[in-house]
Amino acid sequence: MHPDAAAVLESLRGDSSQFAARKVTRRLIAEADLVVTMTRAHRDAVLELAPRQLHRTFTLHEVARLVNDCGATTVENLAALRPRLAAHDIPDVPDPIGQSPDFHAMVGRQIANLIPAVLKLRTA
Repeated sequence: MHPDAAAVLESLRGDSSQFAARKVTRRLIAEADLVVTMTRAHRDAVLELAPRQLHRTFTLHEVARLVNDCGATTVENLAALRPRLAAHDIPDVPDPIGQSPDFHAMVGRQIANLIPAVLKLRTA
């Protein structure tokens, strides 16, 4: 994990000590109940590898909007409610790499504000 990202996570009372990066593979995607990306470009890259996982692959902002504004409670709801989203209205989480520690902190706060929506989801 990038040192600035680790510092932000720790400042938000998270634990970065067990973080381990993993390469995204078809198998990893296929085995996931939900795939959450930070950007539409990341989501599209996931779907290039595993196009059949569209029903389980969303950006973090999409999940938050579908849960908070559309009432999604399960991953299946996310897929069913996706047509309600206007794609051009959904922002990406900005990439903080190469930016200042303050920018990293801003991105960390943004992610921290969006994560509760993911945690509200339950499996069917």
